[in-house]
Order: sequence, then C-alpha cells, then structure tokens
Amino acid sequence: MSNLKRNLKARHLIMIALGGSIGTGLFLASGSAIYEAGPGGAMLAYTIISIMVYFLMCSLGEMAAHSPTTGTFCEYSSKYVSPEFGFAMGWNYWFNWAITIAAEIIAASFIMQYWFPNVHTIYWSVLFFVLIFGLNLLAVKVYGETEYWLSFIKVAFVIIFIVVGILTLVGVTGMGGSVGFENWHIGDAPFHNGAIGFMAVFLIAGFSFQGTELVGVAAGEADNPRSSIPQAIKRTFWRLVIFYILAIGIISFLIPYTSEILVNKNSDIAVSPFTIVFKNAGLTYAATIMNAVILIAILSACNASMYSATRIMWHLAHTKQAPRLFAYINRQGIPVNALLITGLIGCFFFLTSFLENGAVFIWLVNISSLAGFIAWFGIALSHYRFRRAYLIQGYALKDLPYKSKWFPMAPILAMILIAIIILGQEFHDILTGNLTWQKFFAIYIGFILFLVLLIGYKLVKHSKLIPLAKCDVKAKKH
Repeated sequence: MSNLKRNLKARHLIMIALGGSIGTGLFLASGSAIYEAGPGGAMLAYTIISIMVYFLMCSLGEMAAHSPTTGTFCEYSSKYVSPEFGFAMGWNYWFNWAITIAAEIIAASFIMQYWFPNVHTIYWSVLFFVLIFGLNLLAVKVYGETEYWLSFIKVAFVIIFIVVGILTLVGVTGMGGSVGFENWHIGDAPFHNGAIGFMAVFLIAGFSFQGTELVGVAAGEADNPRSSIPQAIKRTFWRLVIFYILAIGIISFLIPYTSEILVNKNSDIAVSPFTIVFKNAGLTYAATIMNAVILIAILSACNASMYSATRIMWHLAHTKQAPRLFAYINRQGIPVNALLITGLIGCFFFLTSFLENGAVFIWLVNISSLAGFIAWFGIALSHYRFRRAYLIQGYALKDLPYKSKWFPMAPILAMILIAIIILGQEFHDILTGNLTWQKFFAIYIGFILFLVLLIGYKLVKHSKLIPLAKCDVKAKKH
C-alpha cells in the first residue's frame, strides 16, 4: 500500500487541533506569563498571538482544502516556494515532533512522582512510551477516537475552570466575595516590566499555541477534506480564543501578578494557577484532580506528536526526500516504518532521563519550540505564494473550497510576527548584556540546522525558487 486511509471526520480534526494546543502551555505557563508582564501585558500578548494563529489556520486551511496532503506545509513549501525550502521544512518539522515525544514522555513521568515519589521515572517513561507507540500502531480511526476523548477531557476541564472562575469573581463561590479589578491596579499593573515583560510573554504565548497546525497534518486522512477542514479551522480558532483569553483573564483577576505562586519555578502541580483557583473556590482535592488532568493533557499531546512525526516522515519518503522504506504502509493504513524511526528518536531522547540533567531537557524543548515557529513561517510564506500563483495562472478564487480572509496582509503580518518571535528569543539577555555564545547556540541550534539543510540541499541539487507561473496549484483529487 502507498496511500493513507481517510478515516478522520470533522470532529476528529477539531479535537486533534485542540489537543495539540491545549496542554502544559495553558495549565502551567499561563501563570508565568501573568507574572512576567502583568495582567494587561499577558492578555495583550495572547490576543495578538491568537490573531496570528487564526491567520495561519486560515492560510493552512485554504491550501489543505484545495489540495489535502499529509505532508501539510512540507509539500506546500516544495510546490509553492522551492524544493530546498520544502526539504528543510519537512525534516525540521519531523525532528521537532520527534524530539517533542521524548520531552513529553519525560514530563509525564515526572507527573507520576506526585503519587509515586519512590518509583524511578524511567519505569513510567517506558510504560507511557509503549502505550503511545501501541496506540499509533492501531488504525487511524482508533487514533482519531483516542485523541478525541483525551482532548474532550481537557476541554471539559477548561470549561469547568472558566465557570468556577467566573462564579468566584462575582462572589458566588470562595471566601472573600466579589474580587473586581483589584489585582489589575496593584504595583505597575496592568503592564508589568514594559517591553521586556511583553516580549517574554509573547514568546510564551507563541509556544502555548503551537500544535494548532496539526489539523493540517491530519488533512490527508480526512474523509471529506473540502468540508471538514474549513469547519474544523473555524471552530478551532474560536475555541482557542475562548479557552486561552478567558482562562488567563480569570487567573489575572483572581491571583495578583506579584504572587510567587505564578512563577511555578519547580513545576509543582500543587501550586499551578488552575489549582489555586479551585482551592480558593472551596473545592477539595484540587491538586490531585489538576495532576490527573495535566497528565492526560501531556499524554494526549504526546499521542498527537507521534502521529504527526510519523506522517511527516512518511511524506518525506513518499516524495523521495527520505529513504523509500519509510513510505511503506501496512494493511491497516499505518506507515509502520516511519513510526519505527520516529519512535526510535523519541526513545533515544527520553533515555536522557538517566543522566538526571535538566539542562538537556530544557535544550530539547528550546529546539522543539523554535522549530515550531519556523514551521509556522513556512505555512505563511507557502500560502502567500500559493494565492499569488493561483491568480497569476488564471484560476478564480470562487473555485477554492475555502478562501482565506484578509489576503495578503494576513500571511505577511504572520511572517513579521514570527520573525520577531524567532529573533527575540534572547531579547532580554541582549538588553541586559547577559547573552553568551553558549546561550545563543543552545537557543538557535534548531534554526542553524534548518539553514544547513536548506543550503546543503540547494548546493547538492542546484534547486531554485519556483516562478509563480510554474507553481503546481492544480487541485488534488479527494
């Protein structure tokens, strides 16, 4: 077999996108964002990133509905930009998710220490890895259903949190009555630390939203891409805005930005801002419930990571950008060889838990997050050139199954914001004079590898930028 099965429906795509973006970024990093920039700074940063993500989702949606592919922007980058750009983008994105698998496995094993502090994390790492790998060996329909219900639990919990938070704000629950705007007027709120604080949160917010593009990765296995992809994108954006903006707003009103609880330096689930809000509302066992939900969130994200990395590797092999053996698909429609090489990379990196070196874990997360921003840039650039090529070649916009809004400003603005995020990774250290070559290399190693892949392919293959008139913009049969 050489083709993947189309067994994912619109509800699966919606939950895959939500599952990939609602996780530890929301449950743990949201408090740090408020602490760094104050309530106003955090809200503004997340709002701007929400708009950018919407632009990216629309850009991806237009291309995916017109020509669905499991390679997503990897293939779009090759078709609408240049072969070397698509090659580097594909390997960058696969490597991104393969590393993320290891990071999430380690994170899940750390969570288990809340209940079993005397059990070594490696045992939980092996257990969770086997579980996630086994789920991805099953038919794609099983993956869709699994991810649907895992994401459903996370979404339901966030909704409950928002309801409880609002009731606490107005004084229905909790001990102190209505809170009002008191926490927005202390110190230098609502904007704390000025530009430095805002930029720091800008990066946190961007990382929190990564994963929304997974709806495009699943597009190749959607049963009716022309209708299910646009539907999934529209619903996903509004859900993300509601969840992130409302949740952060509630936290900022109920917990002052000066509270050390928000820093969460030791990633202690017991002092997660979500947990504190539940405790203040008078709900018992909040820490245990929060712990369980975050564990589900991490495993759900890990499940999506392995699925995505496997499909990216299959696409690379299918387009002769990776060894052909990784393009093999079994009778269940699973690219098993691509899954094996992806699992091998994930297995290699989660073994770093033996070293008990937190620096290695942080380094892997930095590589993963920066690779995600590079992928977003690829989506925006590919769409910008796709739309221009589509019109230049005489096609009509009315024939597109889904038309992205606010072109060309939307993809251009997205590219500018992403460039600011990538270049601003060490904004604080540059201003304070603390930037070193070691820090620079640790942060930008992923970007450097991307450039090496791009330049290396170009030198070997002598490839060039594809003229707009020659871009392949014909619709793919569904």
